[in-house]
Amino acid sequence: RKENRKENRKENRKENRKENRKENRKENRKENRKENRKENRKENRKENRKENRKENRKENRKENRKENRKENRKENRKENRKENRKENRKENRKENRKENRKENRKENRKENRKENRKENRK
Repeated sequence: RKENRKENRKENRKENRKENRKENRKENRKENRKENRKENRKENRKENRKENRKENRKENRKENRKENRKENRKENRKENRKENRKENRKENRKENRKENRKENRKENRKENRKENRKENRK
């Protein structure tokens, strides 16, 4: 009977250790899954931030190109107006000189006729 108790205790300890190892493995797996999920969330957030920065840079470049085109069109219109005014002044001066020459010839003819009449009376 005493021997049986000793054997039983031995067997019980063995069984307990086995059960404990089983329970420990189970707990470890549970903890590992928890840690993995945590790590995955962390990695996902990191990846998302990276993707967001990439998307933001892309959007910024797009916006910058748009703004640059707008600014360029504005600058081009300004330059065109300047060039047009210059061309118009040039054309106006040309037209004025032409008109002045015409007027001068007219005035000269008039003066010449007057002078000729005066000369003819002599």
